[in-house]
Amino acid sequence: MSDTPVEEMTFEQAMAELEQVVGQLERGEVPLEQSIALYERGAKLKARCETTLKEAEEKVAQITLDAEGQPAGLKAAEGL
Repeated sequence: MSDTPVEEMTFEQAMAELEQVVGQLERGEVPLEQSIALYERGAKLKARCETTLKEAEEKVAQITLDAEGQPAGLKAAEGL
């Protein structure tokens, strides 16, 4: 496990560590206490990835296209 706070991780960092956590848990080679800590860290990493993806999706949804299908600008985001 990384010492980097989950909130400071990029999507790629969080996803890579989440994959490591899942691998360790699936192999079942860690003691119970460590499994619990890994599970908790994994839950935080998953939430970080979901939040980052949602933010990216919202940004992409704001891109407007012109008649030729080319990006033409951004529309105002509702509720932001």
